[in-house]
Amino acid sequence: MFDGFDEFDIATSGTTIHGRRGGSGSPVLLLHGIPETHLMWHRVAPGLAERHTVVATDLRGWGGSGKPPSSADHEPYSMRTIARDQIEVMRGLGFDRFSVVGHDRGARCAYRLALDEPEAVTRLAVIDVVPTGDAYRRAERKFSLAYWIWSFLAAPEPVPERFVAAAPAALVDFMLDTWPEVKDAFPPKVRAEYVEQFRDPEAVHAICEEFRAAATLDYQRDEADRGNRRIACPVLFLWSQRGSVAGLYDDPLDIWRGWADDVRGGPVPVGHFIPEEAPEETLRQLRDFLP
Repeated sequence: MFDGFDEFDIATSGTTIHGRRGGSGSPVLLLHGIPETHLMWHRVAPGLAERHTVVATDLRGWGGSGKPPSSADHEPYSMRTIARDQIEVMRGLGFDRFSVVGHDRGARCAYRLALDEPEAVTRLAVIDVVPTGDAYRRAERKFSLAYWIWSFLAAPEPVPERFVAAAPAALVDFMLDTWPEVKDAFPPKVRAEYVEQFRDPEAVHAICEEFRAAATLDYQRDEADRGNRRIACPVLFLWSQRGSVAGLYDDPLDIWRGWADDVRGGPVPVGHFIPEEAPEETLRQLRDFLP
């Protein structure tokens, strides 16, 4: 797993980011979703590294990355702040311009990075999300049921933290067992790593703070940018043909066209965890898209 990659821990202005680097060629940053870490890319990163310098990181608060204290307004776990970590990592590795690929929470970090630092991002790939502002703006009964975890983890401290602490594996196993179509997508070692981080009270608090920031700061910033700023680089959008995005939105690709001029992509016939359920198709799509 990640043969030929080097692990690193890089200090940023706000925390320390853990990750791996491998390959050579044009740089690409890979960002993970919930309940994962950078390990979610273990079936995709080696193939990408044949043509690219691949950097896969744990977001602030997740995995081996730092878990700094939060604040009353949740700013330390807003996607703007989390994205700033990632651009500092890439600059620290010598890359001022790079592509970004994000799944789930990582996709939200990725598109915020592209909006805030347009000169840095050459290509953006987002997997199985619509922008946070659009998600909340369009929310209704079906959304509240499909995305219950957004409300649960964003509930006031310490309620979700205490519930997760009581049964961390129950939450992670629910996500890994009910969201995918490919049931053997997670090797035991990888699944164990995902569960283990939810046993850490600091990690769980950080994850909850991220969801609290999504419902406040991230939503507000998307709404402020709507119609005023657009993603400057080409965008690839992949979504699960059988997941919540497909079930909630008649034309999710058109939602992203509201944010960028050059948008392409389509559905993939697996569940939510596309890079782990369909690594060959994910790799094919990324190779065709990345410079």
